[in-house]
Amino acid sequence: MWLEILKSKIHRATVTDANLNYEGSITIDEDLIDSAGMMVHEKVAVVNNNNGERFETYVIRGERGSGTICLNGAAARKVQKGDVIIIMSYALMSPEEAKAFHPLVINLDEHNRLKK
Repeated sequence: MWLEILKSKIHRATVTDANLNYEGSITIDEDLIDSAGMMVHEKVAVVNNNNGERFETYVIRGERGSGTICLNGAAARKVQKGDVIIIMSYALMSPEEAKAFHPLVINLDEHNRLKK
């Protein structure tokens, strides 16, 4: 049996833009991708704290150090600039692996910088 377990989370990211006229995905500052242990093209779940929307998309690389969090394509309809979101990635693990695993969680300030 395999369990789907939270692998990593970007907590309280602020949406910096929403681009309806782009092939879908979420653009994330490359520093944040690295800090959260995520990968470009990785499937992620997104939760909007402002309106309760929940959806899935995939990660694309944003400019390093920019603080960019931009929803693209159809997902742009589910957020507004300034909304606070949570971005989560998951991994399949055996029950034994899952018991010992601890997800990587990064917390952001209102400027999408890592909280100290």
